[in-house]
Amino acid sequence: MLRVHFTAEDLLGVTFAPEPYPLVELALALVAWQRTDQQAVFGRWRGRLGRELPARVRPLFDLLGPDGDNPSFVEPLTHGFEEGLERVRASAGTLTPESLPRTAARAPGASSWLRALWGRDADAWDDLERALRAAHDAVLVPHWARVRQSFRADVAWRTRLMATHGIRAALASTHPAARWHGTAFEVGLPPDYEVRLDGRGLRLVPSAFWTGRPLLAAEGDGPPLLVYPAMTPLPLAAAEPAQGALDALLGRTRAAVLQSLVEQRTTSELARDLAISLPSVSEHTRTLRAAGLITTERDGKAVLHSVTGLGVDLLHSGA
Repeated sequence: MLRVHFTAEDLLGVTFAPEPYPLVELALALVAWQRTDQQAVFGRWRGRLGRELPARVRPLFDLLGPDGDNPSFVEPLTHGFEEGLERVRASAGTLTPESLPRTAARAPGASSWLRALWGRDADAWDDLERALRAAHDAVLVPHWARVRQSFRADVAWRTRLMATHGIRAALASTHPAARWHGTAFEVGLPPDYEVRLDGRGLRLVPSAFWTGRPLLAAEGDGPPLLVYPAMTPLPLAAAEPAQGALDALLGRTRAAVLQSLVEQRTTSELARDLAISLPSVSEHTRTLRAAGLITTERDGKAVLHSVTGLGVDLLHSGA
């Protein structure tokens, strides 16, 4: 379970990152490619990326596992890619022998390259830089505008959610398993991780690629980061400008699902009316339900969906 303990001062110090972090998003994109969840949204993107990913990127998978619990040195919190690479290279002297076995145990391949990294071998660090550059060019550069669109749309929506329903609602909507227990924010999924903010506050970072439970990251004395799935993942972010605010936030198909649920509908009716597959409807309704925008109930064999008051508010503001 993830458990984050807040003080009153921490609740007043919840902010958003100003922009996505390129190397964090790059790492999470490579993680997302290895995962198997949310196939209705990410399936085609995974297949296409698997065909386009250069071979020189492969060493990164010894560092980046599908659980997202990765060594922090490979995803520094910088807003520039070149600055991030400099930080990665500068971290060579900070890797401790104690951290190698844990990383090697998660790696799918032999540990010789990792041992060379930890041993400060210049060729191994050159391989790491080349792999990061190749991955950046193949995965992020063609889609960076959409990554930023996804980021900004989530921040805009969640800022409004904070204003109308408070910080607790904004954080609880980051994942279906998220909840509050007193002043502790909890997500009841492994691995176990507990932190006390102790007045440092918390910085929220929506990711266009991450599909799992919120991740907690820390660097230096600043506020820890909570990285969570953005409302509009990259495959749903429009390549061209969105037609309206609601499309920019949710993606056109998900926005259409929400609009359709002003009247109660079944999963099958949504699939028929919007000409999308049943698994796709299930993915969209799951995300909308987690955000508190719709409710779902069973009536015999039928699954009925309808918009909530918050969802109606969002539809009105988007219009």
